[in-house]
Amino acid sequence: MKKLFNKLKRKQTYYRIPELERMRLIEKASIQVSRGVFFSTIIIITSFLPVFLLTGQEGKLFHPLAFTKTFIMIVDALLVLTLAPVLISFFMKGRFRPETKNPVNRILEKIYEPVIRTCIKWRKTTLAVNIIALAISIPMLLSLGKEFMPPLDEGSILFMPVTLPDVSNSEAKRILQVQDKLIKSVPEVKNVLGKAGRANTATDNSPISMIETIILLKPQSEWRKGLSKNDIINELNAKLQIPGVTNGWTQPIINRINMLSTGIRTDVGVKVYGQNLDTIYAFAEKVKKELEGIDGVKDLYVEPITGGKYIDIIVKRDEISRYGLTVDDVNSVVEIALGGMRLTTTVEGRQRFSVNARFGQDFRNNLESLKRLQVQTMKYGPVPLEAVADVKITEGPPMINSENAMLRGTVLFNVRERDLGGTVNEAKEKLDKMITKLPKGYFLEWSGQYENLIRSEKTLKMILPVVLLIIFLSMYFAFRNAREAFLSLISIPFALIGGAVMIYFWGVNLSVAVAVGFIALFGLAVETGIVMVIYLNDAMQQLVDKKGNSKDTITKADLREYVIAGAAKRLRPKLMTVSVSLFALIPILWSHGVGSDVMKPIVLPMVGGVLTSATHILLVTPLIFLMAKEYELRKHGKIEVLETKH
Repeated sequence: MKKLFNKLKRKQTYYRIPELERMRLIEKASIQVSRGVFFSTIIIITSFLPVFLLTGQEGKLFHPLAFTKTFIMIVDALLVLTLAPVLISFFMKGRFRPETKNPVNRILEKIYEPVIRTCIKWRKTTLAVNIIALAISIPMLLSLGKEFMPPLDEGSILFMPVTLPDVSNSEAKRILQVQDKLIKSVPEVKNVLGKAGRANTATDNSPISMIETIILLKPQSEWRKGLSKNDIINELNAKLQIPGVTNGWTQPIINRINMLSTGIRTDVGVKVYGQNLDTIYAFAEKVKKELEGIDGVKDLYVEPITGGKYIDIIVKRDEISRYGLTVDDVNSVVEIALGGMRLTTTVEGRQRFSVNARFGQDFRNNLESLKRLQVQTMKYGPVPLEAVADVKITEGPPMINSENAMLRGTVLFNVRERDLGGTVNEAKEKLDKMITKLPKGYFLEWSGQYENLIRSEKTLKMILPVVLLIIFLSMYFAFRNAREAFLSLISIPFALIGGAVMIYFWGVNLSVAVAVGFIALFGLAVETGIVMVIYLNDAMQQLVDKKGNSKDTITKADLREYVIAGAAKRLRPKLMTVSVSLFALIPILWSHGVGSDVMKPIVLPMVGGVLTSATHILLVTPLIFLMAKEYELRKHGKIEVLETKH
């Protein structure tokens, strides 16, 4: 037993570190990485600056995300400097063994070291592959479609058909009932509720010709196999082809947001401004004709400017003079018969009600009845209204819309089965060819989700260069060297490679959500790069301490070996940083339900970008670092070593 014990004791790979030495090592390690970790946290916070500057819908949606992450990172930066070293001193006790004895680290280094040596040996090929991949990803990214926000599946459908402006109440009711029956016949529909006209509120100006029907769908598990929401909409649209009715399909929440923010109820609208309603309507019809047939344009419809029916009663002044009447006499009869006259006010407790009187429905429900209304004269007794006035039905605007003190007409359409940006760009090209010149005082304006898309693009283009500059300055303060800061910064474009590939093959359009994902990716990519540069500089410091800082004592082989050692050093925590991000993000890719449509476009560029940026940092960053040090040694006779012991 004693021999066996001695044999096991000799194989023991653990070493007990004295307490003072342990505290000194913890202090040294904390100081070494503190500046890099602190400034990498500041960079992540800075990278979210564009999100704070977003306005409108996109701002309301992503501001909570930006605030939450910012506060978390601020606390994280403080804890890294204060609490983390204290906790390490409490828990990192007992027996320690070198990093080389860790089986996970040995396996990783065994795989990594031959790869990094190959990349350094074939340095031109390695750089060329990275540059080619970046060059391919840029046109791949530019070829993607554009949209303001990813369409959020609300779980229900809003059917908004529009019929003729002069539709009667009874006909609107009949159409509504027919539509509800047809909609309910689809197996995936759970409940249907429709209304025609306006609600009992002063903020709803919907005419009787506008119908709104909310369609609640059953859970997706109860749908027919292989059926999507778009398939259900197409099936409903095919069933609801009623003459004189123009169908429109959207969702309840986004419809209200569109109407409140842009004044139109569809995804996109072309506003026609001018001075005359008839001319505006003529131009709107031309615009509609040009937009017909464009791929992606659905539910195309011109907001009616004409077609409303009015009863015109024009007093015959020559005739009323013969009967001894005045214009007011005739108008008072019309007012009493049609509008009603206030007789008195009744008091019911604390409430007051006016009592009005007017002719019965049978005496005013058609044009002939109105012509037979009796007008009392002093000498000739009662005479029919048609004897003293022309009574006729004329057409006019059912509703007059104005914006910025100008008359406005609108061509409305939704975008489905295609990206918003591509659809509108094609439509704009066709309209530019068709309308080369408009009369004075007339102009077109694009509105709806496209208006929001342009606004968010301008904001991001304006602030992103500023953010990159701030990130560069933060890294400069971290390293106190512009070359090292630039070395970490170039990991950002290579992070785009994986993000672009993931978005392209996942079939996602560019949107504000995708932009937020790339913004978050920038911080993650720079953070890993800073850690790598810190350890590479630490390796250079060890080289200088051992051989001095001169080209007479340092060879290219020495530089190569120490760069490889610095890159392989702490390989496990570097990969752990990447793995934690991936393990947190990948489950979102397989998520379902409300909200996942917005989360996936944010996560996709982060997942792909973290993979390619990690590959670039582990393989290319050491290579570029080595080439920079070889250049310094050749030109200046020594290498520039950053002080890692801050």
